[in-house]
Amino acid sequence: MNVSRGKPVIFDMDMSPGDYVSLIYLLKAPREVIDVKGVLVNGNGWANIASIDIVYDILHMMGRDDIPIGLGNTTAMGNPTLGCNNAYAIPLGSGGFIDSDTLYGLARLLPISPRRYTPESSDDPEHRQSLASEVWQSVKRQLGPGDKITLLTSGPLTNLANISLSDSDASSVIERVYVVGGLITDEGHEKGNVFTVPSNKYAEFNMFLDPLAAKTVLESNLNITLVPLTAQRKAASFESVLEALEQTQQTPESVFVQELFSLLKELRSKEKLYHHVDIFLGEVLGAVYMVQRSDLKSTVMLKGISVVANTMKSTDGQIVISNQSTKLVHVLSDFNGEIYYELLANSLANKKQSAIIASFEEQKAIWSRPPDNSGPKHTKFL
Repeated sequence: MNVSRGKPVIFDMDMSPGDYVSLIYLLKAPREVIDVKGVLVNGNGWANIASIDIVYDILHMMGRDDIPIGLGNTTAMGNPTLGCNNAYAIPLGSGGFIDSDTLYGLARLLPISPRRYTPESSDDPEHRQSLASEVWQSVKRQLGPGDKITLLTSGPLTNLANISLSDSDASSVIERVYVVGGLITDEGHEKGNVFTVPSNKYAEFNMFLDPLAAKTVLESNLNITLVPLTAQRKAASFESVLEALEQTQQTPESVFVQELFSLLKELRSKEKLYHHVDIFLGEVLGAVYMVQRSDLKSTVMLKGISVVANTMKSTDGQIVISNQSTKLVHVLSDFNGEIYYELLANSLANKKQSAIIASFEEQKAIWSRPPDNSGPKHTKFL
């Protein structure tokens, strides 16, 4: 069956818990509207590069083994001689790398994909992990006449910055970039979320992790819509999203998301090390806004901005209003939160484009079935 071509989309993620939910949501979107062509992974975000296996497993669960994954740099732009190394700000233990690598222990519930992360130095170089630049070029080659790529970024902007600098044609085939991240400091006294660097009060984590990349992208000629921390916080209620999910029918993917959010909520309420995990919940807003923005009753403003990228820990990654800037970005300033939670829950609960293999338990049951040795099947013509 032929599927109508939707908008070609590349999702650029750093494998935080919210990114996995965003990926599932994007795979649930009607393919005649949104067609995910590739996933780029930032190696300098919230998970180690081996966590890419979880991305493979989610794609396998949803029946989308056709989507390539490209791994980007594991360090910020210019690092270590000219840039920063702000990845130290991500906790190594609880609520950080150790939990992201296993998706807080829930990765074991996912079916196992036949595709796995394979480094170039392995004994199987033919199946080595693709690079972000390779997946970008592959998606470009597949574009039809008049097609352009929409990017959703939900992590440091390292991959997109490197693509923009290395591919002179990139801007001509990019229709729009939705950037989940940033906090515009001149709008008020709202604080940022780099909780491990108290001296930096007004930066958002994605921008802080690679401020030079953020400056490169946000001050470029790309058509950018910013989904800032102020908007994300309005979509960061565990109670609201869980209530919305409980009121819908269940699919394997909605059950998985509900288990993840329930676990994060419980950890946040009981353990101090997990006080920050609600920041992952707001990241999903970018995906929902990109797909269903016309239903969100949103307000978007045009603003001239500048990104601070001076390698000073106290100011790196901060975004300020710049009256001298000739570059304007669209900034999501408001939306209907009640509608947002309803849209997210209804999409995850939709039976269309649901999981092909619901869980590892179902996969094991499939593996344990005896082979069908009844011989070739013959069709009886009437």
